[in-house]
Amino acid sequence: MDSNLQVATLAGGCFWCLEAVFDELAGVHTVESGYTGGQVANPTYTRVCDGDTGHAEAVRITFDPESLTYHDLLTVFFGIHDPTSLNRQGADIGTQYRSAIFFHDKNQEETARQVVREVEASGIWDQPIVTEVVPFEKFFPAEDYHQEYFARNASQPYCSIVIAPKVVKFRKQFMDRLKK
Repeated sequence: MDSNLQVATLAGGCFWCLEAVFDELAGVHTVESGYTGGQVANPTYTRVCDGDTGHAEAVRITFDPESLTYHDLLTVFFGIHDPTSLNRQGADIGTQYRSAIFFHDKNQEETARQVVREVEASGIWDQPIVTEVVPFEKFFPAEDYHQEYFARNASQPYCSIVIAPKVVKFRKQFMDRLKK
C-alpha cells in the first residue's frame, strides 16, 4: 500500500450499498467488502447473516487523505445511511447491519467522535445517533462474489430497488465529490 494512503473501516448496513457509493467517491483508491467487529475467526457470509458471530458487514476503504480527509469521508458515510437505526438499515435487520466506525488510531477516533457530535448538532435526524465508535481489531474480506457486487449485478432486484437509489442520492448530495 502507498505510504500516503490511509484506511477507514465502516459499517452501515449492507456492505454492497457502502461499496457501491464509496467506489465513486474522489480520493478513494479501493473499497473491499468484509466483516469486522466480531469474535469468530474467518467468518463466512452465512455465519454473519445468522447474527451469531458479532461481526458487522463492513467496508475497508483505502483513501488518499490529501484528496479526501477522514472527516469528509465520514460526512459522506453519515449522508448515505441512517445512523439512528439500531441494528438495522431498511429491511436488513440484525447486529450485522449496525452502524459503526472502527477507528484505526487516536486521530480517527477523535475525528469520528467530532463528526458524530456535528451530525447530532445539525438536527438532520429526529432520533439520537446510535453509530458505534470502536477500535478496529481485524477485518476479514468477504467471499469473492461479494466484491463489486453492485457493479456486476446492477439489474438484480436488491441492487435496483435498494442500492441504486442510495447511489443516486449520493450522486446528487455529493456531486462535487464524485470521481471524474
